[in-house]
Amino acid sequence: MDTHNHGHIAKHKLDVGTFTFFANYMIAEVNEGVAVAYENAKEMLMLAKRYYGNTTPFVYITNRINSYSFNPTAHFKTAPMFPNLKGYAVVTYDAINHDIAEMEQTFMTKPSKNFQSLEEAISWAESLIVKD
Repeated sequence: MDTHNHGHIAKHKLDVGTFTFFANYMIAEVNEGVAVAYENAKEMLMLAKRYYGNTTPFVYITNRINSYSFNPTAHFKTAPMFPNLKGYAVVTYDAINHDIAEMEQTFMTKPSKNFQSLEEAISWAESLIVKD
């Protein structure tokens, strides 16, 4: 499935990784070895705010092609900024990252799910948006 015609808005390469924005979901590909925290995610959060504001429903998809660490408590700071965030999908490619993602999801206040392919994550994202 070609993900590029699903209302592609923009792609940004930042210090922490590459973020691609679509009409109702964004795909994050964080660089190898980055420790994602609220501080270094600010630029990405500002972009998400620019594209989705407070009302456009969207799903955050993190495509974990690289190994990196993430401070799940950052979610408590960012969640109130995005009342329009409908869900959080994680695509993992090995058992270790899958287990880490499962643990992180215990911190999530929105629907969250693990996938083994980006296509599945996108389908789930689109199904969440339709329900609204």
